Parts: sequence; structure tokens; C-alpha cells
Amino acid sequence: MLNVEKVAVGAYEVNCWIIWGKSKQAIVIDPGADAEKIKKVIEDNGLSVAAYMLTHGHADHISGLADISRMIPAELGIHPDDAKWAFTPNNVIPPFYSQPATPEKIDRDLTDNQTWQDGELKYNVIATPGHTPGGVCFYFPEEKLLFCGDTLFAGSAGRTDLPGGDSRTLAASLKKLSQLPGETKVHPGHGPTSTIEHENRTNYFMK
Repeated sequence: MLNVEKVAVGAYEVNCWIIWGKSKQAIVIDPGADAEKIKKVIEDNGLSVAAYMLTHGHADHISGLADISRMIPAELGIHPDDAKWAFTPNNVIPPFYSQPATPEKIDRDLTDNQTWQDGELKYNVIATPGHTPGGVCFYFPEEKLLFCGDTLFAGSAGRTDLPGGDSRTLAASLKKLSQLPGETKVHPGHGPTSTIEHENRTNYFMK
């Protein structure tokens, strides 16, 4: 049984997800802002952090990374296609987000079909470009949990009108997600959770 904690961070209320099991070894997905807030959840639950894993490179999802990884060092994972621009002046969302600080190093180059094991957390990387060139989702097959960043939302999908976005590519990524087991719980980058079955049935973008 895994524990899943949502921490809404930053001006855009990004869902930062903290996942851990019995060993209290956690991964932190998308520490977008409010590093102190994330740190408090980690400490209150007595956790260690194995990795900070990024679904994509947009500033609202990564701007807390440098601060939290300085406070609690751990490995960092991002897809190379987003790492190219994520920590550059091209990744600014005025007036809320300035250029994200560059972390000391990137430890994990995320690619499609990778499997990672951190403590008892075993999960797969699913490449889902379209919202950004290097967008990925993290899928826990045993628990049927999906952390999908801004690829898929409850009732909607990621926008493709930003630099690097592509609607046809996103459609192919959503089709890939639609094949997951219907009971898979969907944990998006913003907004409420859902299931693959519900999104396949009701979400226009999944059809």
C-alpha cells in the first residue's frame, strides 16, 4: 500500500505529489514552488527522498526544485528534450515565474519504457510528448496509479499552443494512456484526480 500526498504549490496551484511506502523512502513529483511547504510534508511524515521526478519542464512545475533539493538532496530525473530549455531564459511565465534556478546536476535522463525502483516504489516512465517535447508520465503498474503532469486532466488535456507543443503528438500520447487499465487512478498536474475509465468515457480529448 502506497501513500500519496498532494501538495498544491505556486500561483498556478500545481499538484506536487509525494509518494512513499513502508520504508518511508519517497519520490517527489513536480516540486513547482513553495519548497518550505513541501519540506514540511516530508519531515512531518518522517520521509527520506530518493528522487525528484519531473513530468515536464514548464516553470510552474520545476521552480521549487533548486530550493528543495538544496534542503533535502536527492537524485533528479527529467527527459532530455525538456532539460534542454527548462533552466534557460526561454522558460519564464511572467509575472509569476522567473527563470528556474539550475540544479547542480541531472542524475536521471528519463526515456520511454524505463523502470525505476526507489525503495519499494517500482514505476515506469511513459513518454507522453505533446504538451512539451519531453513530457512523461509515471505509472505504478502494481497499484495502478498514474502521475501524468499536464498531459491529461480530469475532463481535459494539456494545452499545445505553447512553444514545443503539438496537438497531433499530444493526441497520440493520450491514445497511449487510454490503453491503461480502466481502474488506473489518474493524478494530474493540476486539479482533481480521476480514473482512466472515467476519462475514456467522458473526456472529449480521449476519444
